[in-house]
Amino acid sequence: MKNEVKGTTRVCGLIGNPVHHTVSPDIHNSLADNCGIDLVYVPFEVGKGTLSEAIKGAYALNVLGLNVTIPYKSDVIPLLQDIDETAKQIGAVNTLVRISGGEGFKGYNTDYYGIEKTLENGEVSLEGASVVILGAGGVARPAAFLCANKGAKEVFILNRTLSKAVELSDAVNAYAGKELCKAMELNAYKELKADRKYLCFQMTSIGLYPDNGSAVIEDQEFYKLIDAGFDAVYRPLKTKFLRLCEQAGAKTLDGLNILLYQGVKAFELWNDTSVSEDYCRQLYGRLLASVLQNENIVLTGFMGCGKSRISDKLAKILGYKRLDVDALIEEEQGTSISSIFETKGEEYFRDLETKMMKKLIASGEKKIALAVGGGLPLREENRKLMREFGKVVCLNATAETVYDRVKNDNSRPLLQTENVMDKIIKLQEERRPVYEKAAHILVDTDKKKPADIAMEIIADISALPLD
Repeated sequence: MKNEVKGTTRVCGLIGNPVHHTVSPDIHNSLADNCGIDLVYVPFEVGKGTLSEAIKGAYALNVLGLNVTIPYKSDVIPLLQDIDETAKQIGAVNTLVRISGGEGFKGYNTDYYGIEKTLENGEVSLEGASVVILGAGGVARPAAFLCANKGAKEVFILNRTLSKAVELSDAVNAYAGKELCKAMELNAYKELKADRKYLCFQMTSIGLYPDNGSAVIEDQEFYKLIDAGFDAVYRPLKTKFLRLCEQAGAKTLDGLNILLYQGVKAFELWNDTSVSEDYCRQLYGRLLASVLQNENIVLTGFMGCGKSRISDKLAKILGYKRLDVDALIEEEQGTSISSIFETKGEEYFRDLETKMMKKLIASGEKKIALAVGGGLPLREENRKLMREFGKVVCLNATAETVYDRVKNDNSRPLLQTENVMDKIIKLQEERRPVYEKAAHILVDTDKKKPADIAMEIIADISALPLD
């Protein structure tokens, strides 16, 4: 954090149980730095039965504001001095703002705003929409009330425990003054009418790491009904629910956007300020890096597969440093790769690659998007070094695509031959098993934009086991 913590620094934080997994400090401490506000944000784990003491203690300690997460979003309401009307209707609070001159906090539900903003940025409208909400607690509540306020045509609330779906449905219908919502058991999804497309909110914790191989509904026929899928889970970034939506041709919206915008709204309420959309986009990239635990990313693959362009795009999105092993070697040796091959031979160059990987590992640096030469993984030692340095991504491209990209490039020593296409095919066949052995994930690059490939890589890495 850039801001110095001193005697005048105000404190905000998160209360819940557990809170060790939170990335909210990344949001609020970054916002404080960017806005030049003397504030620090920390998580507070509140034990069972101690919520009342925690709220009183926070106020006594002059805490400026708090976020509230599970399991206290409803339990905190009786402990507030005041509550925003929207939060009162929803029946859940996730943001507390200190009342100046008062004796406690006012409660808000900024999850509502986070969902609204995510839909807006994704160009998904609730006006006249048929909506399915999977789940009936936590973040499902603001989603249901948002549907009522934004003109949804019909809302089906599906939950494992029918009584909870009924309670939420009744609350929204009473608020809307009409029969907008219908409660259903989760396994009754086949009763949904097939003559329309639905906006589907996935508001359960199913699919959250480490259970990222699961979806609340696995039946692929269900996903054919979905026009747009919205998942509140953000780790992994692309859940199985979203992947199933994508496979069925639906637009997808990830949960990290909710986390970002609910946090931004809370920060604005605490500090009576506004945050620009440009900075929100930058902050989204930093949150992506947090989801990846700032782990290094190594891009490998055959020449011409896009390692340089995609590592550059990854670095820009995540706020990482971009490095290229070939460029580092050229700088260190004071000459070109082709000259090293010509004067010292390939084996000498491979030794330089190994030494450079060891040097990068020894530096201990994180938040690096590293492009490596197509021959570097040929050595078993280098494959181990790559995986030690970070998550390894193998980029694939067809021989035709590679040829089109490198046919006029005279700087590649291995392609100085009469029949370049035959050489490309031969080398690809030899190296493909080696690349796949080195990689944590494989990504095809043909006919895709670098930004889309970068986001695919981020999503796939977020689904890998955390170290």
